[in-house]
Amino acid sequence: MHSIVTLLSFSAVATFANAFGTVSVGALRKTQMGDLNMKIFDWKNREAFKKYEIPEDYVLSVSTLKPIPGSRKKFLRVGRGISAGQGASCGRGMRGQNSRSGSPTRPGFEGGQMPLYRRIPKYGLQKGLVKTKYELIKLEMLNKVPENSVVDYAMLFEKGIITKANKGTKIQKVLGDGELSVKGLTVRAHAFTASAKTAIENNGGTCVILSPTRHIPIEEAEADAAKQQLKD
Repeated sequence: MHSIVTLLSFSAVATFANAFGTVSVGALRKTQMGDLNMKIFDWKNREAFKKYEIPEDYVLSVSTLKPIPGSRKKFLRVGRGISAGQGASCGRGMRGQNSRSGSPTRPGFEGGQMPLYRRIPKYGLQKGLVKTKYELIKLEMLNKVPENSVVDYAMLFEKGIITKANKGTKIQKVLGDGELSVKGLTVRAHAFTASAKTAIENNGGTCVILSPTRHIPIEEAEADAAKQQLKD
């Protein structure tokens, strides 16, 4: 046990104390140890460190442990005058990007060359959450068309009821804003809100959901895809 204790550093002793609770030094015999406040890496104090003996009443526990001498160093105060050792430029040199306050460059910046996070290949879900953008058709707009007619975005635009679609937006959605009084409409769009669909069907109308890519009824698009798979 004598040889084990002499070889253990204080980090290992802390682990031992956590695992087994308080340990009496008397049970471990007298052991040559250094002062906890002594800088053991100072050659002037090595001899005194070797001669030091742990007191008989010392109890080894987590509350009596201290850091190994020399492991915790006081931070260097810079900018406090040239006699302190790190005054004036504080060890950063005269000028340049690295002498300025704050972070010199953003994380991942490699001086202008292609950074690592852009050089490596990407796998998996990299696109993230993509919001689907629709051209919106309000329910109250449908009151301006005749009864029992087929309504889509192009028909509403020709009648001047709705404005031109935004560039790049090719799908439409019917919203339940307002009240519907026209009956028997067949509304063609790529999506319907629950309230809009209920209002159209309660007035004897029909909601036709279109394919977002082919712009034909979704049932026809699925049937064509099934036939194509059979041919392949």
